[in-house]
Amino acid sequence: MNPLRSRLHRIVDRLSDDELEELWTIATEFYYDSYMLRAIQEAKQTFKPGDTFKRDEALQLLLML
Repeated sequence: MNPLRSRLHRIVDRLSDDELEELWTIATEFYYDSYMLRAIQEAKQTFKPGDTFKRDEALQLLLML
């Protein structure tokens, strides 16, 4: 087994259930944040002028819904 992985297993084994739950919450939030950041960065590279709304246009569209 990978040495880093075995160290991680030893650390996790020492944590209480409450600490594991808190760690899991933090890890999932970090994953979602990094996923969204990556998606935003990819979107910035692919959109062209006219693909996005100006602030006033977006508000007008939202008010129509």
